[in-house]
Amino acid sequence: MLALYFILLVCVPLGVIMTFTSPRLAITVAVTKPAVLVIQNSNNTLTSPRVITSQPLDHDDLLLRQASKVDLNPSPKFPKKLAFMFLTTNSLPFAPLWELFFNQSSDHKSLYNVYVHVDPTQKHEPGSYGTFHNRIIPSSKPAYRHTPTLISAARRLLAHALLDDPSNYMFILLSPSCIPLHSFNFTYKTLVSSTKSFIEILKDEPGWYERWAARGPYAMFPEVPPEEFRIGSQFWTLTRAHAQLVVSDVEIWSKFNKSCVRKDICYPEEHYFPTLLHMRDPQGCVSATVTHVDWSVNEHGHPRTYKPSEVRAELIQKLRSARLRYGDGNRTRKDPFLFARKFSPAGISQLMNITRNVIFNDLALV
Repeated sequence: MLALYFILLVCVPLGVIMTFTSPRLAITVAVTKPAVLVIQNSNNTLTSPRVITSQPLDHDDLLLRQASKVDLNPSPKFPKKLAFMFLTTNSLPFAPLWELFFNQSSDHKSLYNVYVHVDPTQKHEPGSYGTFHNRIIPSSKPAYRHTPTLISAARRLLAHALLDDPSNYMFILLSPSCIPLHSFNFTYKTLVSSTKSFIEILKDEPGWYERWAARGPYAMFPEVPPEEFRIGSQFWTLTRAHAQLVVSDVEIWSKFNKSCVRKDICYPEEHYFPTLLHMRDPQGCVSATVTHVDWSVNEHGHPRTYKPSEVRAELIQKLRSARLRYGDGNRTRKDPFLFARKFSPAGISQLMNITRNVIFNDLALV
């Protein structure tokens, strides 16, 4: 009897099955020993189950690990696509503007995908119809300022975009306060013609050492010594290869996935991505962001917010004519800003009034 009891105890499965669905893929995670991840596509076909690890993992770990295995060289038969990834808490106040941006032509629909990360504990209405309908990624979790949860949210967006469509070529992280500065055609042609990521990578910025030591004087050693630490904008555009690099990273992430002992100088999302890309592939980056922001005004760690009264054709012209800040000192490139922030949600009417004749008219303003 004792032997029979032992056999039953060993053989009875103790797995827990959880299924997460999204418009294009369903991720079924079998949390057992070993753990298995199966991807089900929209055509209901399954990839072959594979053993990921001999230890149970949470959903994020499985999601990132599967995304790290995607093909970096998809079939050239299909057009390259832009993955627009919105990181927000509750809503997208400029969804009507983006809706027009994406639908300037019916031909555009095969050239982009949209992904939205929200705080599931908050009320959110990113768009109940059109482009944003059912585009919230199912693995969304709360993200808080001064914590590595903002990094985690961006990594989840990248993972979903990598798994969702093998034609996604450039991955654009946007905030709810971002607007486009050009037409879809201009934006698309600019980004798909680039073989490099656009990410601000700045060295020796004021206060950089304090930011490096925000988790403690020795917390970043030995993986991230102070001379390798970089600072940059949270909002970037990454190539497919760099998107995979981010979701595959364990070593550098382990250093930034720590709580800060000084919250006032803790901005992990502004440090992790530029540091990682600087350490792994600096030559594959244009050391600048294509999202304009005005830091001449700093309100409690936030840049200038454009009020409704400021939203005019002259402002768009000013933002378009601004020049990128290259962290590597490059002055030969003349890449344009493609997006801008921060705009007050109250300015949506003013923006819509100048959308067709100004923002999407690439000939109107040079």
